[in-house]
Order: sequence, then C-alpha cells, then structure tokens
Amino acid sequence: MSDNALKDAIVPVTLSDDQLVLSSVAGSIGTLTLNRPEQRNPLDWRSVKRLAELQRAFDSNPTVETIVIRGAGGHFSAGGDLKGYLDLYRDAEAFRQFLVDFHGLLDAMEASPKVHVAAIEGYCVAGGLELLLACDVVLAAQSAKIGDAHIGFGQLPGAGGSQRLPRAVGPLRARYLMLTGEVLDAADAERIGLVSKVIADAELDTALDSLLARLSRSSLLGRKGMKHLAHVAATTELGEGLRAELEYVWRYATTSSDATEGLVAFSEKRRPRFTGT
Repeated sequence: MSDNALKDAIVPVTLSDDQLVLSSVAGSIGTLTLNRPEQRNPLDWRSVKRLAELQRAFDSNPTVETIVIRGAGGHFSAGGDLKGYLDLYRDAEAFRQFLVDFHGLLDAMEASPKVHVAAIEGYCVAGGLELLLACDVVLAAQSAKIGDAHIGFGQLPGAGGSQRLPRAVGPLRARYLMLTGEVLDAADAERIGLVSKVIADAELDTALDSLLARLSRSSLLGRKGMKHLAHVAATTELGEGLRAELEYVWRYATTSSDATEGLVAFSEKRRPRFTGT
C-alpha cells in the first residue's frame, strides 16, 4: 500500500457513535461491522469505544455464541486515524486513555469464552492488524492485503501488536514486518500464520457461513475450553500451561455432560446432541 493511498484512506468523517460500528444478531451469530467505508474503516477512539461497548453486549448475551468482525465497503481496516492522532499526541493523558481503551477491547476479545472470527477483505493494516491478532479464526479473501505498516509514518503499534505479532508468526518474521512495514498478500499471510484460511474473493461469505455452521454444531463448552487452553498456551510458559491443561481437561471430562455425550454418540454411531452443560 503506498503512502499516498494510506493518507487518502484516513480522513475525518462525521457519524453518530451508533453508526461507526454496525451490529446484528442472526441465531447464535453476532456480527460487528466497522462502518466507515469511505475511509477504509479507521479505528479512531470513538470507533474503539463503540466496538468495546458492542463486544461487552455480545459477551453478556447468552444467545450469541460466536462473534464475527468485518469491515464495510470491501476493506477490513486501514488502521488508526492518523490525522486525529495529532490532537491526541498533544494531550498525553487522553492518548494514554485511548491506548488503555484499545488494549481493553482486544484483551476482552481474547478473554471472552466466545469464538471471534475475522472476515478480512481489502486492507487490514496497522490497527486493523492488531484487531485481527485478537481474533480466534481469520478468513481472508484472496485479494486481501495484511501488514503492520506503522513504520511508514513513524508510528508504533500501541494496541498490543508488538507483543501479539511475534507470538503469532515468530520473532524474526515479526521484526521484519514491523521494521519494513511490508504489506503481504493473503497467501503469504496464511503461509506465515497470520491467516487461518484464504478464500476466493467471491466465495468469502459462503465460506464464512460454512465455518459458522460447523462451529455451531460443535459443543459450546468444548469451544470455550479449546479457546481457553489456546489462550493459556499463548500467555504462559510451557510447564504452567501443561498443568493448567491437566486440571481443566480433568474437570471438563468429569463434570460436563457434553464430554460424555460425545463418547456415547460415537459408540451409537450418531451425531452428538450437545446441551452445553
């Protein structure tokens, strides 16, 4: 992505807070859509706070089991509001609070028992990449462009990107992406572990629907457990993680009806009927 393209992508726009991020629920699926397509969905302070508000609402809604995050207008997010940062940088405490709020949003996504799925089209750079890194599953359209890109404007990743990116792709690849600002195509992003699966552009929505249907057929408690154990692995050293796995799996297997139902269904050669208890 050229410097001029990034500059053109992020310009001020006046929208009410409830227009910045759209939300919808269909069955057990909650969807959050960044909604500033003319600016490639920048993640300014208002948008971050609105995302956090809707994330909390979905997290507390027992009907919602899976949360999809995507962008309107053919792009996920071109990152932060660079022009708006000029004002924030002049107010040190306000900028600190913005970073705290952004960190809080992404930490809440990771800590949530609900699976977060990112559907990536177009550009996903800088703050957009940091949002991607907090998701559990990432589907990317073949034409998507993904990278850190902060360095091109002398910026640093302040929403956890400098810590999550090395854990996702390894320290050498992360340093390369951070130091060069190179933006990858979807296939290369998948190859290094930034993307779960690359989908042909025209088939992204179909693939997303298929993934969501597959998730909904599995045990809700099982999904919560898998996400928890993966989070433990990403945030603790090996010995601690192994101990946590032993205790969690022992408790799950001996107290969850879903664990027993899966074994019974296998022996009876039928699809499990999970109850989430």
